[in-house]
Amino acid sequence: MTFDKRKVVYQIYPKSFKDTTGKGTGDLRGVIEKLPYLADLGVDMVWLNPFYPSPQRDNGYDVSDYTAINSDFGTMADFEEMIATGKRHNIDFMLDMVFNHCSTDHEWFQKALAGDPYYQDFFIIRDQPTDWRSKFGGSAWSPFGDTGRYYLHLFDETQADLNWRNPNVRAKIFKIVNFWRDKGVKGFRFDVINLIGKDELLADCPVDDGKPAYTDKPIVHDYLRMMNEASFGQDDDFMTVGEMSSTTIENCLLYSAEDRHELSMTFNFHHLKVDYKDGQKWSLIPFDFETLKDLFHTWGEKMSKANGWSALFWNNHDQPRALNRFIDIKNFRNEGATMLAASIHLSRGTPYIYMGEEIGMLDPDFDSMDDYVDVESINAYQIMMEQGKTAEEAFAIIKAKSRDNSRTPMQWDDSANAGFTTGTSWLKVSKSYPDINVKKEKTGKIYPFYKELIRLRKTMPLIAEGSYKAAYKDSQQVYAFERQLDGERLLVVNNFYAQEVTLELEPVYQNGQVLLSNYESDGLGKTITLKPYQTLAILTKG
Repeated sequence: MTFDKRKVVYQIYPKSFKDTTGKGTGDLRGVIEKLPYLADLGVDMVWLNPFYPSPQRDNGYDVSDYTAINSDFGTMADFEEMIATGKRHNIDFMLDMVFNHCSTDHEWFQKALAGDPYYQDFFIIRDQPTDWRSKFGGSAWSPFGDTGRYYLHLFDETQADLNWRNPNVRAKIFKIVNFWRDKGVKGFRFDVINLIGKDELLADCPVDDGKPAYTDKPIVHDYLRMMNEASFGQDDDFMTVGEMSSTTIENCLLYSAEDRHELSMTFNFHHLKVDYKDGQKWSLIPFDFETLKDLFHTWGEKMSKANGWSALFWNNHDQPRALNRFIDIKNFRNEGATMLAASIHLSRGTPYIYMGEEIGMLDPDFDSMDDYVDVESINAYQIMMEQGKTAEEAFAIIKAKSRDNSRTPMQWDDSANAGFTTGTSWLKVSKSYPDINVKKEKTGKIYPFYKELIRLRKTMPLIAEGSYKAAYKDSQQVYAFERQLDGERLLVVNNFYAQEVTLELEPVYQNGQVLLSNYESDGLGKTITLKPYQTLAILTKG
């Protein structure tokens, strides 16, 4: 099973993309309506966040029925029309599969609670809890009804972890995957899939909140091979990506190696933790460029040499907008947005665009905690207050790090609610929408630049398939790399700062062709001076 490395994926958070009913939440018909827009951009596949029935304790990642459509998003008929309309626009769909856990509202958990031993073995239930901590704060264990026992939930207490050691659980999961394959789905994104292999004997693990006890265990690879063989591995050109929590290069090489028949590629998040103080998300520090650069180079070179494959991204539904994190947006939003885009779209791996990224959307600049709905953010605010932070300090951190930063409605135009809904939006629209919206940006700087990056990947095997080699590793403000394939070489240099920087150019590139830049090119010579947040790609032979 192979997949097309020229493809580019666009991520839609359906709740915030386009509302066609006026109820204030996005829906599948909104996706259908905007498929011509996505076709114009040039993307090949749309990844949709969960739209299944759910109590919405964790914005749909608490699934109560894996093979149905939440009525808030539409009907199965809408879904089938979306798939068919997508095909006419040469766009396929990737669905989010949440198989580490399910909602406690799910039929399986409810039957387990009612005393059915068959379904009790679908979950991880023990007489005594371990010291593991939930990723949302507090213990990772909660009382299992009134039995005196406890069930494991690595996330919210309403998200009960599934017992993958039970073959009946695996059979049910593989059946779900095949249900959506039969509907015409051509890709899957597997949520925190490297956490499914908990040890058979669960023990206390005081290190890092217990993560070593359940992360990247060898048995995960066995489970993925089983799922591959039983489902998507039977299809040509099927694309799968695993979201890997706190993972390693060594494991991602295994997950993505073609001859191992596990997954097409992996997401890792190390590069989006470079503004975490002492590894803690809820903190405020400038991003560490040296760490960011080293991570990109280490992953890029090792994945390239061993033929692994990465999913490349700056933004998603769980992250604040990258522009706010890495760029002087007041003075250089256009330049920063295009530089960030080139730094991954010209690299080795499959690029993912998160909705609104292609028009340079920003964090919403909310006024108070009342504007936030994300459970993780609300919990974190309370914890920070209990730890002694002032309301102002805690709120400043939430503003910078909340998942709601990326979940604000898509900004289509400068009409009320940014053209997202005629009703009351489920989450406030970002304050920037009168100036930053699709209608305006389609003829601006950022959107056309994304279109060109996508076109280059489709037309140049060097970009889609070439090797990765670090360049200018000693530079304190430039992230640069070389791509090579069949005698062609591409040098990509990215200035991550608002100050100019001069680089000496290798002779082989001095007579090269400027393939792409986000500034008017000054030509090439023995040296080049990069302007603030400039990206420059130079193509040559040899």
